Amino acid sequence: MVQMLGIMLKGAGVSLEVFLLTLLFSLPLAMPLAFGRMSRHRALRGLINGYLLIMRGTPLILQLIFIYFAPKYLYKALYEGLSRIIPSPDFWEVLRFLLSYNRFTAVIIAFVLNYAAYFAEIYRGGIESIPQGQYEASKVLGFTPSQTFGRIILPQVIKRILPASGNEVITLVKDTALAQTIGVAELFHAAQNASAREFSTAPIFIAGMFYLVMNGAVSAAFTWGEKKLSYYS
Repeated sequence: MVQMLGIMLKGAGVSLEVFLLTLLFSLPLAMPLAFGRMSRHRALRGLINGYLLIMRGTPLILQLIFIYFAPKYLYKALYEGLSRIIPSPDFWEVLRFLLSYNRFTAVIIAFVLNYAAYFAEIYRGGIESIPQGQYEASKVLGFTPSQTFGRIILPQVIKRILPASGNEVITLVKDTALAQTIGVAELFHAAQNASAREFSTAPIFIAGMFYLVMNGAVSAAFTWGEKKLSYYS
């Protein structure tokens, strides 16, 4: 039991790492995506809409498989088609390096691209929910556009998007189990292996408790954040 718990704790550490790195990169990436989605430039808006449609309209498990395996096939196709035109070994070595990454990196790329799309739509909804009169009042008071957004709009947006963001973050905790699709030994992968070795479902239930504890912590953090920002109500 002690050995099994040690293995599962190690898997939980990998899940937590996937969770934290996904938030670290997807939350800031979502902001330019949200502004691109609201852009007046039709080409940019169309490009962002296409990206959001793909990320939100296809399963994350499919995106994981594609991001991990596609670069290998892409390199092979490029090399077979262009090696005579570009004979430089250094070029192909650099390209191979750029298109080669390990399973964990593929998981982070897939999760970040997927969750940035969802957070971008949450951001957009929050920004567009602010009455236009607040922008006009800020302009009359002499605020610059950046001051208006940073000091007046953004605090209200954060307050409004916290519940929806909390739901996405809770979903992210559970989605880390999909990393096992391409062989990353996260928590659920460790639980399945332990269950197969011990001929018992106990490791699966223990993994469920790990996820419950992590989501309990996430829920408590967002509840605390909503209370701290309640003065905007």
